[in-house]
Amino acid sequence: MTNHSDTTGPSENSDITAGTGDISLGDPAFGDHQVTLRTPAELADALPYLLGYRPEDSIVLVALTEKDGRGRFGGRARLGIPAHPDDWPSAARQLVHGLVTGSERRGARPGQMVAYLCQEPAAGESGRQVMERLRPLAHKVRLECGALDVPVVEALCISDGRFWSYCCDSEVCCPAEGVPMGLPGTSVVAAAATYAGIQVRGTLRELRARLLPRENSAALEQEVALDTASMALVSRILDDASRADVAEETLRLAERIMRRFAEAPPATGTVTADLRDDELLGPDEAATLILGLQDRTTRDRAAEWMEGDEAGPALRLWRALARRCAGPYGEHAAAPLTLAGWVAWSTGDELEAREAFAMALGADPEYLFARLLHQACNQGLDPESVRRCLRAERSERTAGGQREPSGTACRTNTGPDTEQPTESEAPAETGPAPEPTTRRRPRVRTTSPTRNRQRTTHGTRPRSTRPRPSGNNSTPRRDTRSGGLRQGSGATEGEE
Repeated sequence: MTNHSDTTGPSENSDITAGTGDISLGDPAFGDHQVTLRTPAELADALPYLLGYRPEDSIVLVALTEKDGRGRFGGRARLGIPAHPDDWPSAARQLVHGLVTGSERRGARPGQMVAYLCQEPAAGESGRQVMERLRPLAHKVRLECGALDVPVVEALCISDGRFWSYCCDSEVCCPAEGVPMGLPGTSVVAAAATYAGIQVRGTLRELRARLLPRENSAALEQEVALDTASMALVSRILDDASRADVAEETLRLAERIMRRFAEAPPATGTVTADLRDDELLGPDEAATLILGLQDRTTRDRAAEWMEGDEAGPALRLWRALARRCAGPYGEHAAAPLTLAGWVAWSTGDELEAREAFAMALGADPEYLFARLLHQACNQGLDPESVRRCLRAERSERTAGGQREPSGTACRTNTGPDTEQPTESEAPAETGPAPEPTTRRRPRVRTTSPTRNRQRTTHGTRPRSTRPRPSGNNSTPRRDTRSGGLRQGSGATEGEE
């Protein structure tokens, strides 16, 4: 597929593909500043700028389309490398099919692919050993692309500061010991990215750390606060007579915390900023907000803090609340994670939005609000359509208009009517969005807070106090399909 071995000069001066010429970094983020990549080294260096972060333990596919005789970068997709080789064929199939069908939907079917396998060595392992161990996975990816008539023109393994090509056996340009990666920020791609104002935001691990529950001495205190708040609030949320009062109390408290965040002195660095926010949010306050946001109506009203001066403090609050959903309250993180993803998407940060939506689906895979927003974000839709809907609801409510709360129509019309990929590490088929339904009175299965704090291992989920419908078939159950009070698990990352 490539012509590495056909060149007689140094690899820096050779084109990377036979018959395809140069590859142009035609990404809109680079504006009018076009970058031409001619070597595997330049392709390897371009990866973090294409994604906006440095991938770890990842399979990355980048689609190429042809324009004016040049290959141009198109859609990208990433999937975590499965730990067990038996899962590699299905992972390769899922990733390849997701990217190809997603590109076709946007009217630009890929003509070729560039594949990357990124993984750091385990203890006692070398980068070359990583490359050899992952070779069957690279082969599976190339076979899946070939089955769809989309050849892989280059497949690179990046590990331990070096890269290897799976498409070239020439010792001249692709030696067995690999080729050292260039110093970060010194390549032509880095210069173009700096010119265009593009920043590489570290790794996904660092981004996710801002949204993961804290595992520290304060976690137990937060669980106790959540147990206490659960006993006080769940029955009130499920009681039609007191539900609106709980919503108002939750939103007023959230506004107070947002003002507190906005008035705090600025902090340098994300870690310092997050620690400052954690100190500004008490465990009882966090517990009240986490439980209150399990109500769909309250969550939808909180989603209105999506722009202007409200967006920054709101995003900080949703991150801080997600970090408090420790232990048996992991499912409760779906609401603040989805809100964090929504505000990030609304303010133009699609990278954090996708990760937050994926993590929300990991906490509750049936959380439809996260699924629909994730689907829309992955498909490149404009968040303004959702913003307009939320603005209209807010304006109508403040003007004293009478209507059924919760914004179900806004939520169910977020994405197209057809089945589309929704997961963020790899697109997966899902059913069409449900039709708007009439809200019904939810039921709750009560559990003991003491039992809730008992931890389990090996993937067994502890019992949760999160409100959920009763199993009694004779009692009307609240419809939970727009991401309200319910449960679930698992999620992944996807097409960009």
